[in-house]
Amino acid sequence: MKLSARNQIKGIIKSVTKGQTTSHVQLDVNGTIVTASITNEAVDDLKLKPGQAAYAVIKASDVMIAVD
Repeated sequence: MKLSARNQIKGIIKSVTKGQTTSHVQLDVNGTIVTASITNEAVDDLKLKPGQAAYAVIKASDVMIAVD
């Protein structure tokens, strides 16, 4: 599959926590955890489960970084 998003980060799913309508999927990227909020329907369609390889795909017009 090809995507126009350039920011694709490969990792391993650490956990999938379902809420009423939205799930939080934690992706372990070389020891750094990236958390995505996606619909429960998407989790079911993609059959996401811990231990599975997956990509975080980030497409945004602006990304902000702050430091202390």
